[in-house]
Amino acid sequence: MSSKLPPSIFPARFQVLSGSMLKVIACIAMLIDHTGAIILKLYPPALNTLFYINGKGYSAYRVVRDIGRCAFPIFCFLIVEGFLHTHDRRKYGRNLLLFALISEIPWNYMFANTWHYADKQNVFFTLFLGYLAFCALEYFWETPWMQLASLLALLGISIVLHADYGWRGFIFLVLMYLLRNEKVSQAIVGTCWLSYEWKACFAFISINMYNGKRGFIHGKAAKYFFYLFYPLHITILVIIRNIYFLS
Repeated sequence: MSSKLPPSIFPARFQVLSGSMLKVIACIAMLIDHTGAIILKLYPPALNTLFYINGKGYSAYRVVRDIGRCAFPIFCFLIVEGFLHTHDRRKYGRNLLLFALISEIPWNYMFANTWHYADKQNVFFTLFLGYLAFCALEYFWETPWMQLASLLALLGISIVLHADYGWRGFIFLVLMYLLRNEKVSQAIVGTCWLSYEWKACFAFISINMYNGKRGFIHGKAAKYFFYLFYPLHITILVIIRNIYFLS
């Protein structure tokens, strides 16, 4: 990772999170979110209101789903960082597509408890489309009309594909890439774009605490574990749900 960081909303002494730590935070937030989506929504006590804020009731289920909103923006930031610093962009894109395909069956079981679910695809497809957008923006850097045509084509694909977070997620990825050297603007514009899912905006706190270092994740095994974590944790949660709630 680069040691030269763009200005952050926090002073340098608060930039203490490595890329590895951001991955851990994003994975924990995602696990919390999917635990709510797969298991807690079927557990009646988790749906009982615990407290009220401005007249709106919050249950344990609602709290964990709101916490989980932070995962996607962090993953988008990491995809941009990975694209910029990978030694093999073709392999990087291949891995995103490969794990999109691997994750599809667990994802389908998560929503429909069957191997085929055509209404919505997993988030790896959204991330892969973002990767293709980064490639197009860089390759056609001196041909703005080709950049625009490529982005519109990929936007159309994201709409047809119905991947997780949809066209809004695709545009968010493009914004994160375009503002990669302007962390303050990235946080402001990203927050405005995510206003429809405002809890996700808290992700910019950890993003702006990034120190530009790779961190403790080294080697292929550790790297691929974080790719595999997505389909693996969904599979485990689906098995738990089916044993204890749907059997």
